[in-house]
Amino acid sequence: METQTKRLLACGSLGSLLFVTSFLIQGAVREGYSALRHPVSSLAIGELGGIQMASFILAGGLVIVSAFGFRRAMHPGQGSVWTPRFIGLAGLGLVGAGIFSTDPVFGYPTTQPLAVAQFTWMGHLHDLFSIMFFVGLPTAAFKLRNRFRAAGQTGWAAFSMASAICMLAIFLLAGIGFKQTPGLVEYAGLFQRMSIVIGLGWLSSVALHLRLLPPKP
Repeated sequence: METQTKRLLACGSLGSLLFVTSFLIQGAVREGYSALRHPVSSLAIGELGGIQMASFILAGGLVIVSAFGFRRAMHPGQGSVWTPRFIGLAGLGLVGAGIFSTDPVFGYPTTQPLAVAQFTWMGHLHDLFSIMFFVGLPTAAFKLRNRFRAAGQTGWAAFSMASAICMLAIFLLAGIGFKQTPGLVEYAGLFQRMSIVIGLGWLSSVALHLRLLPPKP
């Protein structure tokens, strides 16, 4: 595999690591913020919110760059067109979520009245871009699963399928929890983080796998 392709793929792993590390550290030290209960996006609120906004944009840009690596590494063959596009869509979702900040919803900041839905145009755009991330990665995983299965790589096919299903299912749990549903609201932030880590973990793992493949004849 060409060195340039490997570098492009590595951007996906770098962006994933950057994003996860950023929200884990911020969630642990932000006063009044509960990583178990509140969404990652809420870290963009307040005087330190620029850190999370920059994390969204930088990580998203790196994921978009990695999509070109996936395209080069997979071409030609099954899934070489739409898999990179959905990875790029996920990266675009992160960038947009950083540009358009969330409204104070789901109990943070604690000094604001409780709101269970976005209520400004910027907040609605934030949700739209966020959905692009949470749909883009699982769809890419489903697409790549078909390629792995056709190539007889059953382990990677199963990993991709499981990652897609788990990311979507846990994201839905987070959404229900953020609506203040008893029994789930206390862990809605945790569910969202699990969904993100599963999706980006899949992206990083597959990027590494493709980087280690022998050169094409």
